[in-house]
Amino acid sequence: MQSITERSLQGTTVLLRVDFNVPMDDGRILDDRRITAALPTLTYLHEHGAKTIIVTHLGRPKGASDPNLSTRPIAARASELLHLPVLWVADIVGEEAKALHSVMQDGQFAMLENVRFDPREEANDPAFARELASLADVFCNDAFGAAHRAHASTAGVASYLPSCAGLLLAQEIRVLTSLMTEPEHPFIALLGGAKVSSKIPVLESLLHRVDAMWVGGAMACTFLKAQGLGVGTSLVEDDQLAQCQSIMDYADAHDVALHLPLDVVVAPDITSGDAARTVDVTDIPGDCAVFDVGPRTVDAMREELASCRTLVWNGPFGAYEHAPFEKATHRIGEACMSCHGTTVLGGGDAAAALEGEPCIAHFTHVSTGGGATLEFLEGRTLPGIAALEAAPSEVVHQQ
Repeated sequence: MQSITERSLQGTTVLLRVDFNVPMDDGRILDDRRITAALPTLTYLHEHGAKTIIVTHLGRPKGASDPNLSTRPIAARASELLHLPVLWVADIVGEEAKALHSVMQDGQFAMLENVRFDPREEANDPAFARELASLADVFCNDAFGAAHRAHASTAGVASYLPSCAGLLLAQEIRVLTSLMTEPEHPFIALLGGAKVSSKIPVLESLLHRVDAMWVGGAMACTFLKAQGLGVGTSLVEDDQLAQCQSIMDYADAHDVALHLPLDVVVAPDITSGDAARTVDVTDIPGDCAVFDVGPRTVDAMREELASCRTLVWNGPFGAYEHAPFEKATHRIGEACMSCHGTTVLGGGDAAAALEGEPCIAHFTHVSTGGGATLEFLEGRTLPGIAALEAAPSEVVHQQ
């Protein structure tokens, strides 16, 4: 796979796929981390004289135009961050988009409308991929957060253009690959989230590599129930009990310390924060559910994290959107600051839960992927990365 730094870019038109799928509220960007993460690639393209056509999706418009999901505000924010104009066109592969290469100057940026407004995008339609490819001389993928999707703009277009990885995508691959192949020990994984069924593959993959693993979030309740403990009205996946027991048996047989919560914060329901209380995991009331891990659990984690050399964290340990169930996740973030080795925070909810917290700046790497990060850590091949590896060395002429 070629890097953007290995290509001659002066005077070329580059089709740059980014993941600017940022949270919005009434046209206002709530969190621009994914845009700022791509700034090094955008700056590199500008400084090396490329005409850059930016492609991204936003939300789930289901193949139809939706003014609430237009990329126009994204282009405006990118322009502010770059301190350079970003031309926005209300087009994807129409005449206005096709004219860009002739009207743009070297080093200039343009952004297309939401690529998912065209139903052929998610279908990875070859004809649509060819049309996208016809806009440029080179394809650069910097959208790690969408690299697990085999869509026209993430994978299909690479069949028709010389292709390369942007600086962000290359960094994501480098950091996550090091976790899988050459982590410094002790290596500890923190895995949270709601449903254990969505984390089974990454649990199994990391168990082969880590020295210790902490499981939190609602999915820990399925493990606790598999141990024979009562978990009240907590979310439990009964069809995963046997799988959880198998994972615990594997960890025990291979000397991997698999830790479950020691204490938890419970309440009658998620809106009853004022009634929340901390109990031992052996004493969860039958009329309450678990919504966070307790302080004793965090203290035990803090002690172990102080000696680790590699840390990966994916998924919050509590229902962080609802006070007071965000406390443990924030305290765990602070505890991660005591780890003096490589610390990687998975994207998605874990990063969202720590947004604005001082600890987030102390992580060696904060991934921009959610599902992509999980699938990479599972050891799966991501279509967006595989497409770059198989890309042609020259333009495949359009029919």
